[in-house]
Amino acid sequence: MGHRKKHAPRHGSLAFLPRKRATQMKGRVRHWLDNSDDINFLGFAGFKAGMTHITYIEDQRDSPYYGKELMKPVTIIEVPPLILIGIRVYNEDEYGKYIVGELYTHEFNHYLSRKINLPNLDRYNAEETKKEILNGLNETSEIRGVFQTQPYNTSIPRKKPDIIEIKINSKQKPKEELNFAYDNLGKETRARDVLTEGELVDAIAVTKGKGFQGPVKRFGIKILTRKNNKIKRAVACIGPWHPARVLYTVPRAGQLGFHQRTEYHKRIMLIGENEEEINPKGGFIRYGKISGDYILILGSIPGPKKRLIRLRKTIRPLRSFVLNTPEITFVSRESQQRR
Repeated sequence: MGHRKKHAPRHGSLAFLPRKRATQMKGRVRHWLDNSDDINFLGFAGFKAGMTHITYIEDQRDSPYYGKELMKPVTIIEVPPLILIGIRVYNEDEYGKYIVGELYTHEFNHYLSRKINLPNLDRYNAEETKKEILNGLNETSEIRGVFQTQPYNTSIPRKKPDIIEIKINSKQKPKEELNFAYDNLGKETRARDVLTEGELVDAIAVTKGKGFQGPVKRFGIKILTRKNNKIKRAVACIGPWHPARVLYTVPRAGQLGFHQRTEYHKRIMLIGENEEEINPKGGFIRYGKISGDYILILGSIPGPKKRLIRLRKTIRPLRSFVLNTPEITFVSRESQQRR
C-alpha cells in the first residue's frame, strides 16, 4: 500500500469566525489604548515592502540570550508621511459612540479626488466649527484624526489614497487634544513623530487571499486512504442524524485568506530615513525600491506585499518589557533575485 503524506493541522476550526472575506482591504482598528501622558496619535500606517534579516544585540534581561548577538528576520514597511485632512469628535452614551462634529482642512491634495468627492469649503469657517465642537465636549469625548495615505510616493502602481482614522491619546483633557489636532490640520505627520524605536506595536492587516479551498488546505484534515469510496480530500462523516444539520464545527470547503488579522507585540527595530541603507540590489521582488521613510519590524506580519499595514500602539502592554533602542549590528541588503 502506498504511503500518503499526512498534513499537519494549521489551526483549529473555531479559532476565527466568520471565515469570510474582509469588508475592506485597509483593515479596521476596533480598539485603542491610552497608554502615555503625551498627547499624540496612537498609530500609523504604511505599505509592506518585503523581508530581510538583521543581527542585533538582545537587550531584554528576561531573555536567555541577553547580551548576545542574534540573527532574526524583519519585515520592511515603507511609511510615507500621512496628511491630516480632518478631525472627527465622538461622544459616547448607553447606545455607543456617535459623531459630535468634524473639522476639515481648506487645502485638499488633488489625489484625494480619486477617492471621494471633495467638498466645497467656500463658506466653511473652521474657527466657528471648532467653537461649536468645543461646546459639545465632555470627559468621555474621543478625538480622532482623519488621515490620507500617499501611495503615489512609493513604488506601488497606485495613486488613489486610503482614508483612515487614528485616535489621539487621551489625558481626559479633550480641549487640549482638539487643539493639538487643530494645530496639525493640513500638515504631514511622519512615522518618527508618532512611533519610537524599540517599542511594541500591533500590526493589523488583511491576509493574502487564497480563494475557495477544500478542507485539507483550509483546516489540515487527514487525506483518506486510496481505497476510500468517492472522496479522499473531504470529511467522511459530517455529523450525527440529530441535530439534522451540519454543525459549524465540521471542516468544510470555503473561503481561505483575505481575512483581517491582528498580531500583537511586534517590536519596531528601526525607523529609517535613508533608503540607501535598506534597499537590496535590484529592489524588493514584487515591490521595487523604497524611496523614503521605512520601519523595520521584528518577525513577520500579515498580508502580501503592497498591502496597507495599520500599526497601533500595543493594546496589551507587557510588564516585563523594557523600552530600549535596539543595537543593530548588520542589515542584509543581499539581492533577492540571486544575481
